[in-house]
Amino acid sequence: MVNPFPYSLDNKRYHTLYYHLRTRFPHRVGKAAVDAGFSCPNLDGTRGRGGCTYCRSGGTEFTESASLPVREQLERELSRIRRKWPDAGAIAYFQSHTNTHAPVSRLRTLFTEALAVPGICGLSVATRADCLPPDVLDLLAELNGKTDLTVELGLQTIHEETANRIHRCHSYAEFLTAYRALTERGIRVCVHLINGLPGETEDMMLETASAVGLLRPGGVKIHLLHILSGTRLAREWESGTVPMLTREEYIRIVCRQLLRLPPETVVERLTGDGAKEFLLAPLWSRDKIAVLGGIDRFLAEHNLWQGCLF
Repeated sequence: MVNPFPYSLDNKRYHTLYYHLRTRFPHRVGKAAVDAGFSCPNLDGTRGRGGCTYCRSGGTEFTESASLPVREQLERELSRIRRKWPDAGAIAYFQSHTNTHAPVSRLRTLFTEALAVPGICGLSVATRADCLPPDVLDLLAELNGKTDLTVELGLQTIHEETANRIHRCHSYAEFLTAYRALTERGIRVCVHLINGLPGETEDMMLETASAVGLLRPGGVKIHLLHILSGTRLAREWESGTVPMLTREEYIRIVCRQLLRLPPETVVERLTGDGAKEFLLAPLWSRDKIAVLGGIDRFLAEHNLWQGCLF
């Protein structure tokens, strides 16, 4: 069967990050994760304490220690990437915590340091909608004129009842304000969504995807809810009040969400990585190949592709 999806170099029926980077850069490009030692307004009391209920303080197992300078972290990440692709460049991905939650002078120093590392050809900044004051937006607009910039916004869901339950501590209206402020400045935005949040039905997850699709974001990351030890959500799950999606349910929901996204939106992730030493559920999420393969099969068997219902 001929693949009907135009934004593809292979059998994928959705707009992969691989396709986006291969058509945007003349060489292979990876993501170099950085932990610059930021906090989060949902941790330090600015908006809340304890973070979102699923969060182990906002960190990641894939970044170098925040005690290392940004330059050294990126050099190590580039070395890792180039073991697979010797001539590759990398996008500096400020991933851990909220990466605009600091005075603009500090942000300028850190982002400038990252872009000065040989081999770094872009910048990706993960943040929250409530951490984009005017001076930070101005800095991001300036950087956008100098490099390939993406700002990643953690929305997770459009439903306020869910946001309150997971203790997100910012509203959907705040997200929309931040999104518009970024896109009005010509800044590419990647929106993060989570499937399987407590209390959400499949229809609610589809509503979130549809609403985000209408915004026509540059990118979307779709994650699976993970239960990690040491979190408030883990205690809820252990009490039996947080049911988990099965792998088959997750695959079906993701595919139905893809149909509602514009074909031009880059799907930068379709499943997340829960730290193995902390992951309690769902254990099937450890097999990413099975999840991604299941998505490919579902779309092909039903002759569907990203955007066909947009």
